[in-house]
Amino acid sequence: MNAKSNQPTAALAGLLQQKLSKDSQVLSSDAELEAYKQNCEGSEAHPSCVVKIGNRKDIVQVLALASDHKNTGVVFSVHPISTGRNWGYASARANDGNAVILDLSALNTISCDNKTLGIFTVEPGVTQQQLRDYLDLHQLKYMVPVTGAGPGCSILGNALERGYGITPYTDHFAAVNSIRGLLADGTEIRSAVAELDQSCDDFIDKTYKYGLGPYLDGLWTQSNLAVVTEISLRLKADPEAFCAFYLQFADEQQFEQAQQIVFTILQKLEGVVGSVNIMDQRRVTAMMAPNPNGPAAHQVMTDQQLASLAKDYDIPAWTIAGTLYGQKSVVKAARKEVKRFAGGHCSKMIFSDSWLIKFGRWLLQLLPDTLLVKQRKMLASLDGGIAIMRGYPNQVALPLAYWRNPHASPVQSRALNPAADGCGLLWYAPLVPMKSDAMRRFIDHVRTVCPKYGIEPMITFTSLKHDMVDSTIPIVFNLADSNAVAQAQACLDELVSVGLKQGWVPYRLNLAQQASLLNAKQPFWKISAKIKQALDPDNIISPGRYQPGGSKSPFPDQQP
Repeated sequence: MNAKSNQPTAALAGLLQQKLSKDSQVLSSDAELEAYKQNCEGSEAHPSCVVKIGNRKDIVQVLALASDHKNTGVVFSVHPISTGRNWGYASARANDGNAVILDLSALNTISCDNKTLGIFTVEPGVTQQQLRDYLDLHQLKYMVPVTGAGPGCSILGNALERGYGITPYTDHFAAVNSIRGLLADGTEIRSAVAELDQSCDDFIDKTYKYGLGPYLDGLWTQSNLAVVTEISLRLKADPEAFCAFYLQFADEQQFEQAQQIVFTILQKLEGVVGSVNIMDQRRVTAMMAPNPNGPAAHQVMTDQQLASLAKDYDIPAWTIAGTLYGQKSVVKAARKEVKRFAGGHCSKMIFSDSWLIKFGRWLLQLLPDTLLVKQRKMLASLDGGIAIMRGYPNQVALPLAYWRNPHASPVQSRALNPAADGCGLLWYAPLVPMKSDAMRRFIDHVRTVCPKYGIEPMITFTSLKHDMVDSTIPIVFNLADSNAVAQAQACLDELVSVGLKQGWVPYRLNLAQQASLLNAKQPFWKISAKIKQALDPDNIISPGRYQPGGSKSPFPDQQP
């Protein structure tokens, strides 16, 4: 630990254990810390102490000890994690290598505040699958705000990162109505509505997002200003009808047509259509087919390899995937509109409720498993995607992380963990305006930069609104190959640096990017620093997280 007294980790662990209840665990041995070192980003992580919190009161105790350095002689910061599965951005790592990891995964209580209104409160450790199981157990017909990161990822953690999905409530933080947590000095944070409410149930606070007075809840997202202990959010009720649609475009030059169709669908069918994805051939191929170069190779598929796999798996140049939700009559009408918008433009149009899909499922059930293996895989992938669109978490998207992993394969019968399995993964996730010329320039940008570094240029556009998309570019590499790690990181650096000149700004940054891209001298970050100084003057909570110039350990006068 970074302490003036050179206090050994064992002494710090002992001090923490003395102050905490039996509900919480202090982990400090190499074996206990191994899981917290694992990451997909190719970065060294050496946590020296982890506190696995068993009740909220112990969070206050840890914060108090971090503040009491003058009496204890031990200097440390704290870094809260929900489940630590922030794959490709940080995993479970802290910005400050001296931080005590505050593992909140054991705080996994779910409360149904009102089953009619669909208001639920969850703690940091509640995963997508746990929420799904809770809803099913209590026969509550609501959709989980799922992501492709998998069933074991935190609902709260994703919302605080301002993540999004493909279900109707696409923006997951937008569905959060209230936040509770703790400041560095142990002060509980809650809204003015909750403080004024004399009914004792705080329900009105959980139904109205913006509260009263300055809106502070946004401060607790993508920041290091508090330890969030619960969020209350609105879940989307299961729709009466659901239909997924897939529009395929055989020619690369049809992207502009595909983009315009997506724009029209989003603009004309707002409220009925969920988020819409546009995926290129390489992205879909990597989800469906094995790496033709072998998982250890650090090289891009040739055009000939891509064409061969695309033919085998019937993968077009561009694929649109979207969903329709609502009353039967509304979905039926919207389905007709999608057909009208896309008719005559795409090479193939597939709806999840079509007779072709139903017949395929029926036929494959009758045949031996050894027959039509590729078709089975394609249908399984399709069904997995449909399940996610309906709010049922699964691992259908996770195999992408394993595409260049020579040591582990994505077997769906086990829980996949890309960090534990040694997968190399970084994300480039910039915002791009929903304009065909800007999107085409972005496509050219990715396809120019990635191959220079041996990275497969796989492109997905996900609509946030009819006027904005986020592009998620997975940088997949062999984590065991030091050259591949360096190339992947250099690729991300160039994608970002060149992209910023075009106005393509990432909506999330990994730890290294936070340190290198954010300028403490800019007015925005000066204001942020003033807020940090007011709320956490000793820089105890996650030093450096979305706070340029603040990555040093707390109490600089105490550093050796």
